[in-house]
Amino acid sequence: MPAVNDVLISGAGVAGPALAHWLHHHGIRATVVERAPGLRSGGYAIDLRGVAVDVAERMGALAEIRRNVTEMDGAAFVDARGRRSARFSSADAVDDGRSLEILRGDLVRILHAPTTAHTEYLYDDTLTALEQDGDRVRATFLNAAPRTFDLVVGADGLHSATRRLAFGPEERYARFLGAYISIFTIPDHLGLDREARLFNVPGKAAGMYHTPRAEGAKAIFLLRSPESSGIDRRPPAEQKAYLRAEFAGLGWENDRILDAMEETGDFYFDSVTRIHMDTWSAGRVALLGDAGYCPSPMSGQGTSLALVGAYVLAAELARHGGAAGALAAYEARMRPYVDANQAIADAGLGILAPRTRRGILLRDTVLRAGGPLLSLLGRFDRRLSNAAEALDLDAPAPDPARP
Repeated sequence: MPAVNDVLISGAGVAGPALAHWLHHHGIRATVVERAPGLRSGGYAIDLRGVAVDVAERMGALAEIRRNVTEMDGAAFVDARGRRSARFSSADAVDDGRSLEILRGDLVRILHAPTTAHTEYLYDDTLTALEQDGDRVRATFLNAAPRTFDLVVGADGLHSATRRLAFGPEERYARFLGAYISIFTIPDHLGLDREARLFNVPGKAAGMYHTPRAEGAKAIFLLRSPESSGIDRRPPAEQKAYLRAEFAGLGWENDRILDAMEETGDFYFDSVTRIHMDTWSAGRVALLGDAGYCPSPMSGQGTSLALVGAYVLAAELARHGGAAGALAAYEARMRPYVDANQAIADAGLGILAPRTRRGILLRDTVLRAGGPLLSLLGRFDRRLSNAAEALDLDAPAPDPARP
């Protein structure tokens, strides 16, 4: 089967530039198409854990990532009057170098910059059609002229256009996890210093945090919803009205956050959703990161899956040459790792937004108790640590012919 020599990557977030790096490392040309007019800056805090830290080190990016960590010192849980009910300090967690927090925009910049010397970026454009013909894929763009490639990789996030074109509607693969989340930048009227504050009522959480890596504070709203209402697909004005109806008058800083929300320049709102697919490839179209296996923000592992997936996919393309064997090996190696990380999302939601007042009280009591229980909660329990390490970067793909 003909070797893969040129690859189109849809998406210039975390997964896209990471894959471009590793493709170049293996002598494969990459072109990246991105619907935004330029590189996306800013963004909220994200995590690199476990084997993703090893991938960053192999990329030569780990030192710069460490220089740009958020420097967060912990989180305080407060009541409606702002009184602290419990606190978790970063010093209470074991720092083994296997967990790093960085703003998304900083990580994208770090991954993207070295690739500009060898990767073509098509900004302000998107895929509109994919046509497979034997060993090539003809890609049609909104603005650029059509081009053909040996392989197309969708690294374009939860609402992937590539997935829709090659695999069908998102509804087939999305699993709503019963919550919505919103994050945006507001003035830091609390004067926070490397700290997050979180306020709960049953099924809802409102929070703010400040990192020296960004101006102002990041505000967060998280709320449970027994059914998908479709509000995540509505215009931002309707989403803001929805948040105001849900959070106004609850106490703490909610009303001030809601007022500042109207003026923010980076409003983000989406469902807490997992993407589950039986396969991540269709012919010569493959999916990477959230496009194929989004674990939801509550797992804290989406960025790590993207980095590790890019490393494994490029390595298998180099090892096998042909697309079919490479994509089968990519999936065989990644599937157990993805499954382990997707399975921990419920734990994260339970900690951040307990369903009942009793659940809130229990969480805060455990945090105040300290010791092993505190460490357990601070790391989203031992399952998170195990999931983050659940792949050997150097192991070959399992042989599907062996039981």
